[in-house]
Amino acid sequence: MAQILAASPTCQMRLTKPSSIASSKLWNSVVLKQKKQSSSSKVRSFKVMALQSDNSTINRVESLLNLDTKPFTDRIIAEYIWIGGSGIDLRSKSRTLEKPVEDPSELPKWNYDGSSTGQAPGEDSEVILYPQAIFRDPFRGGNNILVICDTYTPAGEPIPTNKRARAAEIFSNKKVNEEIPWFGIEQEYTLLQPNVNWPLGWPVGAYPGPQGPYYCGVGAEKSWGRDISDAHYKACLYAGINISGTNGEVMPGQWEFQVGPSVGIEAGDHVWCARYLLERITEQAGVVLTLDPKPIEGDWNGAGCHTNYSTKSMREDGGFEVIKKAILNLSLRHMEHISAYGEGNERRLTGKHETASIDQFSWGVANRGCSIRVGRDTEKKGKGYLEDRRPASNMDPYIVTSLLAETTLLWEPTLEAEALAAQKLSLKV
Repeated sequence: MAQILAASPTCQMRLTKPSSIASSKLWNSVVLKQKKQSSSSKVRSFKVMALQSDNSTINRVESLLNLDTKPFTDRIIAEYIWIGGSGIDLRSKSRTLEKPVEDPSELPKWNYDGSSTGQAPGEDSEVILYPQAIFRDPFRGGNNILVICDTYTPAGEPIPTNKRARAAEIFSNKKVNEEIPWFGIEQEYTLLQPNVNWPLGWPVGAYPGPQGPYYCGVGAEKSWGRDISDAHYKACLYAGINISGTNGEVMPGQWEFQVGPSVGIEAGDHVWCARYLLERITEQAGVVLTLDPKPIEGDWNGAGCHTNYSTKSMREDGGFEVIKKAILNLSLRHMEHISAYGEGNERRLTGKHETASIDQFSWGVANRGCSIRVGRDTEKKGKGYLEDRRPASNMDPYIVTSLLAETTLLWEPTLEAEALAAQKLSLKV
């Protein structure tokens, strides 16, 4: 289990039965109706209920949004996406291209006002966008694209919030590249009711029944937000994101999607694009998305981003011994990893609710209360992968994936430190 429309008044989205937001009754998911497509149209759109009584205005806007421009022009829209100054917020803006493109190298660099995103001073505010990965745009359809970018100074130096550049450097290392590192990332997230900062489906200011029925649950009293999860799933598939599954999580109103297996830098590109799609879909639905690792205090599960990891050597015969050596290295750099695994993670990693204590490194087979979990199947076959359960839901996948590769493939501890760690963890390597 490794589990956002404040638009103009004419386009304001709403939830089903808005009065129920203020009531004590539990309410169901946002109504998201996927518009039926004609056989000649490939444009995907999500239709939501609107507060505007004049439906003709809404229909006219929607018709324009769903226009298929391909028969009339070769020009396309590219949405450039980048990570903002907080290191977790996503920003984007659009530009017209003269024709469709297939590779990021065909795209022009662009710039933006970094002083407005907390990434540059006002007197020298220009930040340069370098296109790095392309995905199909499920909102505009056609040949329109989403472009994942990283960020540089005009002199060509990565700005401090550009974590992709360092990750790309690690993944291009010959030793790392030869090991073909695979990642499977389990992104958990929480849906909140607008304006009240309280989970979707929960009575405002009160609580639903205790955890138990909600994980992978089915039914109006157990599952809130399934329409958003399903819309996101399909949007990811349309975009070309390597999404491998979804599920409802332990805390009601909380969901998870999984990306992978992905190789190297691709894992971070795909997770960030999937997060962008989720932000856009929840924006349209009038629901707030949070990646806070512990959105509700008390006896409720937090939200993580468990990261499954393997190398070529781990996946081959005798791989379990390689996994154990990796665990040793990870134990010796535990606090370095923790400091890079997401803000507020100390509120989640308490030793309760299927987590390990943030201060203590541990590992185990099939134990979800450990820092590193090894699956029963990996133990039985003697090869496979490990699961790092420490990353928080708001972690940067570029940082986590590259740090795992660096610690297990490039960093070497002293023999004395390795021996002491092996004894402490009861590992024979």
